[in-house]
Amino acid sequence: MGMVDITNKEPVLRIARARGTIVLKSTTIDVIKSGAVKKGDVFETAKIAALLAVKKTPELIPHCHPIPIEAVNFNYKVHGNRIDVECEVKAHYKTGVEMEAITGVSVALLTIWDMVKYLEKDENGQYPMTQIKDIEVVEKKKVSHDGA
Repeated sequence: MGMVDITNKEPVLRIARARGTIVLKSTTIDVIKSGAVKKGDVFETAKIAALLAVKKTPELIPHCHPIPIEAVNFNYKVHGNRIDVECEVKAHYKTGVEMEAITGVSVALLTIWDMVKYLEKDENGQYPMTQIKDIEVVEKKKVSHDGA
């Protein structure tokens, strides 16, 4: 057992998109939007943390190949008391980048939670409303040299 043998595979453009959601109190969303979170800019910090996570995926998940990541893009959308995070990863390589994309989304969501947890706690120090959910790979594709 171990890593999948990809020795005989040809490198092609690999693209993967993943997304997930964090549910917060409406008042927390208001603080994020106003830029008044004590730890700083929530979206910029989450983006940097997620970028590092994408690059470190093979250090976190034992059977992942180290992949030369060529592009990482993040999107954040606020919908009521939810923040949707999307991460797209691209690389020319022999294996896909979906684990990198899903790791990026997961760490972005965890970073958001960490940055606003002081706003989310109830009087007992619990998080009755805060949820991370719906983490999924929404697209995985490879683009061969002939464009197919």
